[in-house]
Amino acid sequence: MINMPRTCFLEPPREAHDAAQLLSMAVDAHLAGDSAAADHFIRKADNPIIREWTESIWGRNSPHIQATVQTISQPVAERIAIRMPNAAEKGALHLRDGHHCRFCGLPVIRAEVRKTIAKAYPNALTWGRTNLSQHAAFQAMWAQYDHLVPHSRGGDNSADNMVVTCAPCNFGRMDYLLDEVGLAHPFAREPIRSTWDGLERFR
Repeated sequence: MINMPRTCFLEPPREAHDAAQLLSMAVDAHLAGDSAAADHFIRKADNPIIREWTESIWGRNSPHIQATVQTISQPVAERIAIRMPNAAEKGALHLRDGHHCRFCGLPVIRAEVRKTIAKAYPNALTWGRTNLSQHAAFQAMWAQYDHLVPHSRGGDNSADNMVVTCAPCNFGRMDYLLDEVGLAHPFAREPIRSTWDGLERFR
């Protein structure tokens, strides 16, 4: 039997999508001046089931990732000096990909937005130095800018080599090529279009 490439390592649990709805409700409550309700919804979105999903994907011991390393695409000596895209390039990626992971489809939130919300609700949106001390939903939905050919393998910051992803899908793949971990190319399917705005309206 031929193993067909999969779109992601592990589908997000229903609770992750429920958390996105709760966080959207929190922002609506904040904009309406109801900080108590916003605080409540942010806390409710911090679901341990989401954390279990995240923790099961990233890390070298993940049961969902089995890699077969191929020849390095380019010599490491030819690595592009600038690793991350600039603000304009990130904006262009979101215009193309929206605010959903191009692999698993999970709604994502930019770090800048998370930090702004955390300043307003520091007790509800916890963000410590360790994974376990960070809000589970905001951690899983943390928008990443993933190199399809990893930077360490010679990948550049061109739009053809980058996609918006969630943190688990990005950190789970580490420095492997798509083929090495059995992932289908995300450009083979259209990005998700929805009313989710990445909570950008909070700003």
